[in-house]
Amino acid sequence: MDELLTALADPARWRLVSLLAERPRPVGVLARLAEARQPQTTKHLQTLERAGVVTSQRTGQRRVYALRSAPLRDLAAALCRLADIADQAGGPQVTYDRYGHSLDAERLAAEASGWADGRSFSFHRSLAGRPELIWRHLTEPALLSRWWTPDDLRVSELVFEARPGGRIVLEYRDVDDTDGSDLVAGRGEGVVEDALPGERLAYRLSPQLPDGGAAFTSHVDFDLRPTATGTDLDVRYRITDSTVDSADFIAGIEIGFAQSLAHLATAVQSENPEEPQESEGMEVQP
Repeated sequence: MDELLTALADPARWRLVSLLAERPRPVGVLARLAEARQPQTTKHLQTLERAGVVTSQRTGQRRVYALRSAPLRDLAAALCRLADIADQAGGPQVTYDRYGHSLDAERLAAEASGWADGRSFSFHRSLAGRPELIWRHLTEPALLSRWWTPDDLRVSELVFEARPGGRIVLEYRDVDDTDGSDLVAGRGEGVVEDALPGERLAYRLSPQLPDGGAAFTSHVDFDLRPTATGTDLDVRYRITDSTVDSADFIAGIEIGFAQSLAHLATAVQSENPEEPQESEGMEVQP
């Protein structure tokens, strides 16, 4: 496949393939129709033949080339499979496009400091686990690292001291950056404000800009309530101290935090396989 793609990538060779799709033709005629010199045309045809997309046979003094359609059909099928993967309903490409639309809107809105202050997001999840188990996933670094990022990221550094005044550090990288060779995707630092085990957790966390300054401050409250089947978790995410440069971060809150909570539900579910899956809801408030 690589050799075929390389062969077809050259515009001159693509022109010859197009001419041969119409009918088999000799080298001289191909050179004239392609407006090229015959020696160059011959070299291009030999490259295409080595790639398997054309074949040739000598007829008297002429060498006639013909197109082999099978490799092109195989390539077309491979490209269609890639397109289908990219276009799958609810897949990463859809999320990427949603973030792009949100990014455009937030950048237009970010005209001065404080532009997003007071904006809040509310999330609800019904989780298949008792409040004590949910609390552990909210506060223990080893469990937090399993869910506290969106789909395409992984936790690379995490400090979470689950007590009032406790320190928080969250750093994350691309999920495929397993050796730390790429740039850090994001980093935030904050402090725990309230921690009532099994009932309530509150903290503030400030994502950092590339220069080390705070993009904004998020105030996040988790309320846990036991139910007959597990725990109802309500999350309120409120923004203060927003800077003009915070637009890119704020654009991803709705999508990214919802994905993180979906990971939390999966992590909890894995410890309670007999329980039903969680239900979810999200409300954004201006």
